[in-house]
Amino acid sequence: MFTPKDKAQIQERGSSLSEVKKQIDCFRKGFPWMKIVGPATPSRGILVLTPDQEQQAAEYADKAAVNGRSKFVPASGAASRMFKDMFSGLSTLENGEDLPADAPASRLAARIRDFAFYTPELFGEPEDSASYRIKALRALLSADGLGYGSAPKGIVKFHRYPDEVRTSIAEHLVEAAEYMRNPDGTCPLTVTISPEHRSLFENAVNEVKEKFEARYGVKYLINFTYQDKATDTIAVDPSNKPFRKSDGSLLFRPAGHGALIRNLAAVDDELVSIKNIDNVAHEKLLKTTALYKKVLMGKALELRDRIFAYLRALDGEAGPTLLDEIEDFLDRELCIQLPLTRSFSERLALIRSKLDRPIRVCGMVRNEGEPGGGPYIIAGKDGSTSLQILESVQINPDDEGSRSAMSRATHFNPVDLVCLLHNYKGEKFDLSRYVDPDAGFISSKSFEGRELKALELPGLWNGAMSDWNTLFVQVPVETFNPVKVVLDLLRPAHQA
Repeated sequence: MFTPKDKAQIQERGSSLSEVKKQIDCFRKGFPWMKIVGPATPSRGILVLTPDQEQQAAEYADKAAVNGRSKFVPASGAASRMFKDMFSGLSTLENGEDLPADAPASRLAARIRDFAFYTPELFGEPEDSASYRIKALRALLSADGLGYGSAPKGIVKFHRYPDEVRTSIAEHLVEAAEYMRNPDGTCPLTVTISPEHRSLFENAVNEVKEKFEARYGVKYLINFTYQDKATDTIAVDPSNKPFRKSDGSLLFRPAGHGALIRNLAAVDDELVSIKNIDNVAHEKLLKTTALYKKVLMGKALELRDRIFAYLRALDGEAGPTLLDEIEDFLDRELCIQLPLTRSFSERLALIRSKLDRPIRVCGMVRNEGEPGGGPYIIAGKDGSTSLQILESVQINPDDEGSRSAMSRATHFNPVDLVCLLHNYKGEKFDLSRYVDPDAGFISSKSFEGRELKALELPGLWNGAMSDWNTLFVQVPVETFNPVKVVLDLLRPAHQA
């Protein structure tokens, strides 16, 4: 199946032939469906706090001892999906056809002044004409204009203020100064980017870094990091044979955000906040954003201190009474129900293994749309249950129980996480030990006009964190303001 040239190509990428063969086996065998016990809801699995409890958690976040705080921002993707409708509209217009008034490209041109990236010099005065729509779209997308058609989301201008315009990466710096600063005034950020975008990010940060440091009294420590090429996965054709490009070489593709678990593992700080690059709001919502980030941090640190106390107790004389208390805690707080038939020593070892793991506390927003991927309680391979974030592709649509669980789901995952990466002895966890390799999935793509199948590694907040201790906390929808398409910037959360 593999030629000497193939083997050299695999080796050059930092992978191995055995790993590639495992990936091909995944295409052939597929991935097992998740065994869903039920949706995580406010009655079991999602913690809904009172305003007093939220304030207590925020105060706990401020006073608890932490060995370093930092922010982790996945930002490696280009903004191609964000501007997909604009490319389509421009193509239609350049072919001599006009667009209806409610077409996305027409709406953008009609409200061009309401976007933070608008300048009269570049876009001119808006007109209700096909020629103006062409002008506006070219100014937005082409290299002769803003060049947003090939730029990363992080450098797109999101918000306008009386004295400045901010990109999404600039808004992340403002957020970090509000809720992630360390006692010494440092604000570390790890930003995952594509290598070809590095200069764009550096320029966007350098434009505001010194000004923000003086304004907010912080010192930013920014680390741009890349998704490791060795984590790319081989693509296959529809018959599960290695996909070959027109020059005969193998095709490897980025394996999704699950590959970023390596980047997260490289962070030395104990407490890490994770939030996607496009999920930022205008500063008018900063107090709400910061409050609920502190709520998540406080609940994570409360959970850490409770778990660490139990682990230290287990280092001493552990009797049945202590194990009963811990099992009750695991069940009530984390929805972990353990298998019942085992000896005392097996029970002790299992309880210790469940406690001594990385911790994540995830904000969950009420689901006001169609049910699907989100927070669930699942049955694991070892017979215990746990809280997991599932994507729709991991849920068997033909299973009646799974469909019922989806229909009863009350919340969705906005990717708003707080993670604790050190154990009770102050050592970093080896995050690779807590990944579920069976939680990946296969998607259909194309290359050079031919169909292919792509393999995605277990997602960063899905299978890559499958074996973590997990707590879900309800947060308001006001904390979730992603920009998936450019017209999302017209929503109130992004307008002055």
